[in-house]
Amino acid sequence: MTTTTRSAKRESPCVLAINGGSSSIRFALYESGPALRRLFAGKIDRLGSRAATFFLTDPAGQAPRRLAAATDHHAAAGILLDWLEAQPRFPSLRAVGHRVVHGMQHVAPERITPQLLAALHRLAPYDPEHLPREIELIEAIRKRRPRLPQVACFDTAFHRTMPAVARRLPIPRRYQKLGVERYGFHGLSYAYLLAELRRLDPAAATGRVIFAHLGNGASLAAVRRGKSLDTSMGFTPAAGLVMSTRSGDLDPGLLSFLARREKMTPAQFEHMVNHESGLLGVSETSSDVRDLLAREKRDPRAADALALFCYQAKKWIGAYAAALGGLDTLVFAGGIGENAPVVRKRICDGLGFLDIKLDRKRNAKNAPVISAAAGRVAVRVIRTDEERMIARSVLRSCPAIFT
Repeated sequence: MTTTTRSAKRESPCVLAINGGSSSIRFALYESGPALRRLFAGKIDRLGSRAATFFLTDPAGQAPRRLAAATDHHAAAGILLDWLEAQPRFPSLRAVGHRVVHGMQHVAPERITPQLLAALHRLAPYDPEHLPREIELIEAIRKRRPRLPQVACFDTAFHRTMPAVARRLPIPRRYQKLGVERYGFHGLSYAYLLAELRRLDPAAATGRVIFAHLGNGASLAAVRRGKSLDTSMGFTPAAGLVMSTRSGDLDPGLLSFLARREKMTPAQFEHMVNHESGLLGVSETSSDVRDLLAREKRDPRAADALALFCYQAKKWIGAYAAALGGLDTLVFAGGIGENAPVVRKRICDGLGFLDIKLDRKRNAKNAPVISAAAGRVAVRVIRTDEERMIARSVLRSCPAIFT
């Protein structure tokens, strides 16, 4: 390769996607263009613990390797920036996109300005699990690179098409003025999955679709004619399905009961439903489906946790088929949805009344289409990619930066 070619390659504009979670940060750098070529990706995991690590995965898919330790989001942002600034492609970075979990009424990605940042600070009480940490990341980059454009990509935006009946909570109407309603999350994942379905089968993407994003966080979305009609997460990401450490839907009377019986405070209750419940709470051993599948034959608690997870997912699929007036396509995604054939089978068992039938061999191989020819409903496995969706959103919202 000549020096001129290498120089031109370095000058190709790049976009950085940052996906900050409550205890992790995923990131990926893409070369701009129609194909959005991924240059590298990585993850800072287990933040807040001594086991926090920085892994880098190259585009060839080699195993991650440990690079450094990070104790919290502020420290992690510094480690990430130090590493990025040492990379040959950093001078070609033109913008950074962030997954922002809660956006309330925001319906599209937005360039982060001092005004938007102030608005995010005001929104922080609506999502104390995620927003404060995402703001930390934005501010850390802003402080280090004040001229580098940053874009907020809102996880709630995909669901702003939900009708009022799906957004409304059955509590006194006055609380609507405070923004208390069902928002839904995992929107970046659903937007990516819908775009992929549109590419694979344009007709299916305009029909009645249920997307099942099953990972550490789990939710379902009912989509009709390419618009979100309903979704299982609500005012917060703790609602809906049983998840790894989140409870999903609970009887609201449980809070007052535990307050009386256990002297539990609202803060303690919030911690319990977000970090000590779900698969971890029921199994008492692990929040990871892989661990539970390995233990279920000898540990009834693991079996109970898996049974509850699959039962709840099955119920939501049935409910959303009713909301959609039928079902044409079911899509599994997320770490569990993409990689756990046993879980997919258990969820779909008993859904024959919807004409959902799996092909055993295809399902075992995690094939792109796992439904049997005899079933009317197409069942697909699509690997989601929130980071790529963030990068796409940045390119669409700031096209002048990349020309």
